[in-house]
Amino acid sequence: MLVEEGDWPAALSASTLAGLPLHAPLLYTNAHGLPAASASALAAMRPTGAASVEGAQAITLGDAPAPTGYGSRSVRAGDSAALAVSIEQLASALRKRAPIRVIVTALDAPPAMTMPAAGLAAESGTSILLVERSRVPRATAVELRRLGHPSIYIVGPTSVVSGQVERELGAFGPVSRIDGGSDPAGNSVAVARYSDGSFGWGAVEPGHGIVFANAQRPLDGPAAAPLAATGDYAPLLVLENAEALPAAVSAYLSDLQPGTPPTGPVHGVYNHGWLIGDESAISATTQARLDAILQISPRPATEAEAGA
Repeated sequence: MLVEEGDWPAALSASTLAGLPLHAPLLYTNAHGLPAASASALAAMRPTGAASVEGAQAITLGDAPAPTGYGSRSVRAGDSAALAVSIEQLASALRKRAPIRVIVTALDAPPAMTMPAAGLAAESGTSILLVERSRVPRATAVELRRLGHPSIYIVGPTSVVSGQVERELGAFGPVSRIDGGSDPAGNSVAVARYSDGSFGWGAVEPGHGIVFANAQRPLDGPAAAPLAATGDYAPLLVLENAEALPAAVSAYLSDLQPGTPPTGPVHGVYNHGWLIGDESAISATTQARLDAILQISPRPATEAEAGA
């Protein structure tokens, strides 16, 4: 997937395509085309093309230019909300089913508050539709009505999506809000903890992969979405700067820290962290603190009985 680096709503909406069935990674473009890093990555990956998208090797979203020398498919629309609808419709066609649930967040919210929606969409195979804080765009309303009463999950507190918009969304389906408070770190923890039946991470016990990204680099969230949909299936936790570990994140990781079972640490469960960015994004000191709180601790832990 290719998205223009200044188009945050498109990058966020594109995250659902990092999940099944495409598992498509995201690269960023700029006004001049593909930056050197993106061009190098595309050449290294050598995409062969997917039959489900007419053999396209790249999907360009919004105003992203098509890469020279590759077969591409373009998804465009008049505005961000309409583009999110087009991406949702493409994802539905690829999955060969209409969605029974959607994630909703605000296109005009601070990007750091909506970053966790990227991994949640990729992991769950759920598309993201966009509202504004104080209104539901027409394209979003029309699509929600067409979907026929889907379950709607709002990511963010009322400072992101207002109570009035939540009530308006209730006309299109049952609404649940994932609300971790007004700061990006607490909001990301709420998303990681949340579950509703088969939807959501529900990450409340040891033995998880976790992605860490800096709130000041929101584009890292959608770029890391493949880590939510493969391998460790890791939710995203937001750090508010390179040097500090937010209290909400620290407390959550303490809850997840595994203890040592009676037969020793070799039989314990382990957490695995992915740090997105260099030391200007997450410092070596913060990395050391994360290592300490992710690793198995000496405290006793109940050991699960061996299965057949």
